[in-house]
Amino acid sequence: MAQFDIYENPRPEARRTVPYVIDVQSGLLDHLSTRLVIPVFRVGARQAPVNLCPPVEMGGETLSLMPHLAAPLSAKLLKKPVASFASRASEVAAAMDAVLSGF
Repeated sequence: MAQFDIYENPRPEARRTVPYVIDVQSGLLDHLSTRLVIPVFRVGARQAPVNLCPPVEMGGETLSLMPHLAAPLSAKLLKKPVASFASRASEVAAAMDAVLSGF
């Protein structure tokens, strides 16, 4: 598993609003049975603060990362990644920092 890989949400009942999750856990913790993931939401008309919830284009639609809702997920549930957000790792880290520090 690679940090910043994007996976289809393993919970089919939630995919309508949260179609994807992004793995943000460091590879140094690969030995753990869980991965820290950020849900990737369809936000609709509601605007989320861009510094906290960076937008991501997936499947022709704009979605938003919601780092304030990050949670552990069993690594077994994450199958094949559908994309990678590694090229925007600094944005993801800044969004997580906004959750932790308020900036």
